[in-house]
Amino acid sequence: MPDTVPRDHGSDETKTKTENAEENGNVTWSGSWVAERLGVQLVGGDELRELLGLALRRNPKRAHLLVSNVLGKHVPQRPSVVHGAGVALGERVRDLLGDAVERTVILGYAETATGLGHSVADGVADAPYLHSTRRPVPGVASAGGFEESHSHATSHLLLPERPDLLAGDGPLVLVDDEFSTGNTVLNTIRALHARYPRRWYVIVALVDMRSDADQGRLAEFAQEIGARVDLVAMASGTVILPEGVLARGQELVAEHDSAPGEAAGVPAPTAGGDIVRVPLGWPAGLPDGGRHGFTPAHRARLEAAVPGMAAELARHLGDARRVLVLGFEELMYAPLRFALELERSVPGIEVRYSTTTRSPVLAVDDPGYAIRSRLVFPAHDTAAFPAGEAAGGGDRYAYNVAGGGFDAVVAVVDSPADSPELRAPGGLLARLAAHVPRVLLAVVPSYLPALPHVPAFPHVPDRQESPMLPDPLRGPAFSSYAAEDVGWLLQDLSDVELEAPTEEREEAIQSGGAHYAESLPVEYQPSPEYQELFRSALGASAARIARAVGTVTETVLAEHPQRYADPASPEATHALPVLVSLARAGTPVGVLMRRWAQHRHGLDLPHYAISIVRGRGIDTNAIRWLAAHHNPADIVFVDGWTGKGAITRELADALAEFGDFHPEIAVLADPGGCVRTYGTREDFLIPSACLNSTVSGLISRTVLRADLVGPHDFHGAKHYRELAGADVSGFFLDTVAARFDDVADAVDTEAKELLATDRAPTWEGWAAVERISEEYGIHDVNLVKPGVGETTRVLLRRVPWKILAKRGAGADLDHVRLLAEQRGVPVEEVDGLPYTCVGLIHPRYTRGATGADGTAVATP
Repeated sequence: MPDTVPRDHGSDETKTKTENAEENGNVTWSGSWVAERLGVQLVGGDELRELLGLALRRNPKRAHLLVSNVLGKHVPQRPSVVHGAGVALGERVRDLLGDAVERTVILGYAETATGLGHSVADGVADAPYLHSTRRPVPGVASAGGFEESHSHATSHLLLPERPDLLAGDGPLVLVDDEFSTGNTVLNTIRALHARYPRRWYVIVALVDMRSDADQGRLAEFAQEIGARVDLVAMASGTVILPEGVLARGQELVAEHDSAPGEAAGVPAPTAGGDIVRVPLGWPAGLPDGGRHGFTPAHRARLEAAVPGMAAELARHLGDARRVLVLGFEELMYAPLRFALELERSVPGIEVRYSTTTRSPVLAVDDPGYAIRSRLVFPAHDTAAFPAGEAAGGGDRYAYNVAGGGFDAVVAVVDSPADSPELRAPGGLLARLAAHVPRVLLAVVPSYLPALPHVPAFPHVPDRQESPMLPDPLRGPAFSSYAAEDVGWLLQDLSDVELEAPTEEREEAIQSGGAHYAESLPVEYQPSPEYQELFRSALGASAARIARAVGTVTETVLAEHPQRYADPASPEATHALPVLVSLARAGTPVGVLMRRWAQHRHGLDLPHYAISIVRGRGIDTNAIRWLAAHHNPADIVFVDGWTGKGAITRELADALAEFGDFHPEIAVLADPGGCVRTYGTREDFLIPSACLNSTVSGLISRTVLRADLVGPHDFHGAKHYRELAGADVSGFFLDTVAARFDDVADAVDTEAKELLATDRAPTWEGWAAVERISEEYGIHDVNLVKPGVGETTRVLLRRVPWKILAKRGAGADLDHVRLLAEQRGVPVEEVDGLPYTCVGLIHPRYTRGATGADGTAVATP
C-alpha cells in the first residue's frame, strides 16, 4: 500500500509502510528519493525534515517542490496538526503586535495558503482575514493583484467586499506556506504599499527557506519602503540546488511519468464506492472563506454552526473509521473545520485532511518520496471563470489519497464546483469512488458580496449564485422526503411562531390588514375517520394518479428529445429537464415525476421546490439560484393542479424579467384549461390535496414576511417535525409509484395522443369563476376556489361560506362532504359546473360564527 500520510498517523489496521518502519527505528525521510537523484540538500536538521518532504514538479520553471507535512494540501494530515500549526503562528503574531493587533488585517495566498491564513487569523483572533484568489468574480472590484513567477498559475486577485479593508494604517500580516526567495511576498507588499501605505508588515510562513544570498533582502526592502517588516516562521533552513537541477529534474519527470494520468503506484480501482450527497445546512449569508473577507464575527458564526454540520457528516459516515476530509483548491478552511470537529467529537474515528490542487507534481511510489499516488481529474469549476475553459480548465489533482487505507472520503466543494464535470465518469467523485468504499459530497455555497455593482445574475456562464444564497435544504434535516427527492430553495423558519387562528387570519386578509403569506393556519389534525378516508381514496385512485403522472412526465420528456435521447452521452447529465415544483402542492407531483423518469427511463432528473405567492410573485432569489446552476431553458415548473389559473398568470408575470425561463407550468390535473402540459383535464380527487404537511414532506405552506425574509433571502417555510407520527408522505409516493408498471401502456398511448392534439389553454375555468363570483354576489375571483384541490384547501385553511358540488359527483367528494359536515358548511349541488366542486369564501366575513365542530365559518 502506498504511504500517503505522515508518520504516527495510522491505526493498527491501516498503518502504512513508512509508519511500520518508523516503529522499528528505520525512518525513511520523504525527501530522500529526490535528494539522492538530484543532489538537492535540505539544510536545517531533523525538525525541518519532519515538516518537509521533497517531490518533483511537472513545471518547466522549477524542478523541486517542498511538500509540507502540516499544511494539509498534498499530504493527508490530522486536522488538529494542520489547524494547530496555523494557530500557533497566529499566537506568535499576536504577541509580536501587542496593542496594534486591533488594527491588523491578515492576507493569505491562494491556493496553497488560504487555509493556513485562516488558521493564523484564528490564532490572532481579532483580525479580519482576506486571501488572494485566481477566480475572477464579475462585478466585484479588484483591490489589487500580483504575479507568482514560479507558479503554474500566476495571476492573483484581491477582491475584498469592503473596499477599505486594506486601506487602514494598522499592521498587514501576509501568510504563505514557505518563504524562500521572498519574491512573491515582497512584490505583494510593494504593490499594496504604493496604494495603501502603512508602517508595519509581518510575513508569516511555516518555513523560512531563504538562501544566504536572500537573507539580507528583507532589511533592505524595509528600508526601501520606509516600513517595518518582520518574519515569523515555525522553522528555518535552506535548500541547496546543484548546477543543472532544472534540466535533470525534467529528465526524471519524463523518465518516471510514463502514465500521464494516474501514477504507477495507484492501486487497481475497485468496483466503485457509494457516492452520497450530504446536506450541510450552511448558515445563510456566511462566507465560505476569505475570498471577499472573513471577519471575527464570521468566525464566531462558523464555530457555532460547525458542530451541527459535522454531526450530519458523521451520521452519513456510518461505520467508517479511517476518514479523509478532502477540500477543494482555495476552499481549504471550511473543510478543515469540518475535519477538526469530526476528529474532536466522533469517538474511534481516525480523520485526515488534505485538498485538491492545480499543481502538477510527479508521483512516485517510494517511501522516500513525498507524493506516493496521484488522482487526475478534469477541472469542475470552469464555469466560474468568465473566460470559461481557457481560464479555469485543465487537469486537477488529489495526491496521496489512493492507497491511503481510507474507508470514506468527504469531498467538500463550493457551489460553482458542484457541476456536471464533478459527477462525470472521469470526474473527481468517480476517481475517488474507484478507490474508496464510501464518498460523501458536501457543497458549501459560494459567497458573493451584496455590492451595488454586482449584476442581478441573469443566466451567465459563471453559474455563481445570488448574494448569500445557501444550498437547497434537503431531507431529512428539512422535510421527510429523501435528500435526492427534492432540494428546497427555502429558508427554515421552523423555530418561528407563525400560526394564527383561522378566523383572525381570514379577517385580516379580507380587511387588507395582512397578506395570506404572512402567517400560517394552524395545521389541520385529521380525525381517524378522515385519515381512513384518505387511505381508501388513495387506494381507489392510485392507478389514476400514476397514469396522470406518467402522462405529464412523458409529455415533458418528449418536449426535450434532444436533451435526453442518449442518457449515456456526457451531455445528458446537464441537459435533462430540471423539475421545479411550486411548494408545496406541486412538490409531491415533482417527486413522482422524478420517480417515473427514473423508473421508466433511468433518468435522474434534478428537482427543486420554490415559493410563489399570489399577489407577491415568485421567489426571485430562488430563480437567480436556478439560473446560476442550470440552463433556464431546461427548467420545467410543476404544480399539482390548476384552479382558475391565477398562479399560472402569476408565474408568467414574475418571469417576464427573466427572459430565458419558459413561463408555463406542468400539472397533474388541469380542469380549468389553463396550461398546455398536463396529465389530465379531469377534476378528480388527488389524495395529496386531502391533507396538508403530512402528505407534503411535513413542510408548511410558504411564508413571505418582511421581518423574516430579507432582500437576499429565500422565502420561508416550516418543517413540522413534531407531526412525524402522522406523516403519510412516503406512503402516498410509494402507493402511486407501485402502479407505474400497471399503467405504462396506457400512458404511452395517451401521451402520444396528447402530443398530437391542440393543447392550447382554453381558460374555461376562469370564465366559470367570473360567472360564479357575480352570480353569488362575491365580486372577487380570489374568494372563489374551483376544483377538488382548491375546495379542500378552503375547508382546511380558510373560513368557508358554502361548497358548490357538481350534481351526481361521487366518491371524489367524500372527503369534501366529511370536512364540510365537520365545519357546518352547506354543500349545494348545481348543474353546469365545469369543476367537480367549488369552494366559496364570503367577502363579508365577521368573526364569531362557528360550525358544528366549533371552528369558524363565514356568515353573509
